[in-house]
Formats: sequence, C-alpha cells, structure tokens
Amino acid sequence: MDVILLESVNKLGGLGDKVHVKAGFARNFLVPQGKAVFATKANLAKFEARRAELEKIEADKLAAAQKRAEVLNGMNIAIQAEVSEEGKLFGSIGTRELVDAVAEQGATIEMSEISLPEGVIRFIGAYDIRVNLHSDVHATVHVEITPNTTG
Repeated sequence: MDVILLESVNKLGGLGDKVHVKAGFARNFLVPQGKAVFATKANLAKFEARRAELEKIEADKLAAAQKRAEVLNGMNIAIQAEVSEEGKLFGSIGTRELVDAVAEQGATIEMSEISLPEGVIRFIGAYDIRVNLHSDVHATVHVEITPNTTG
C-alpha cells in the first residue's frame, strides 16, 4: 500500500515521500497518528496545496527537538535501587523510572522516546541511554545506577 508521509518517520522517509508499506502499518499506525495519508490523486493534490505549511511544522518540530537535545546531552542522572550482593537489582529500571528521573532534573521526555538496548536495566553501573527526540535528532543521557544505602 502506498502512502504519502506528512512528517518524517524514522527508517521510513521524510516529509512528502511516497512510500510503500504494509497495509496494516498504514491503517493501524501511520494514518491514525496523522503521520501519513493514503496515496490517492485527491490526497496528493491536497498535500501539494499544504506542502509549505507542513514543511514549516516539520521545521518547528526539528528545532524543538534540537533544543531538547542540547539540554539532555549534558545530563547526568543518578538512580538508587535495592541490589543483591552480586550487584543485581531487585526488580529493574525501565523507561518509567528514567522519565521520572529526567523530570526531576527539569527536562521532559516521553517513554516512547527512550531506547533501552535490553528493554530494562537489571544491574548497577553506568549506562548511556539514547533518547530519540526526532527522526533526525538523538540525545544521550548518562545514567548511574547505584545501590540504595538507606535501609
């Protein structure tokens, strides 16, 4: 199924690109999220009429993502957690805990923007977490997981 992208989509294409995707991906994700429209002659004409407006919106999103990346790139976060004698966490640190820790530092990120290589963190140590703010903008947040000394 062919769709016209209304914004940049990571690993798929940029604004205005006509791409071929699976029907379910188009119907269940791209179109409902407002990221694409079906590639019909009528939609192509509507897109061309709105191209300048959509390009300005995309540029604004990119600029906002770059500002957020400047704040996040220098950020160091310390999270204390209960650990066993071997250094393994009782439980794990996931995206929710990272979002909360970043919020304590005065910045905001969404859970969907965080890219954890193994899904969760299970051991104490230092981690560099990638945050995908835009299809073209990424930030790295340094996270230090330490044992909880209280208790």
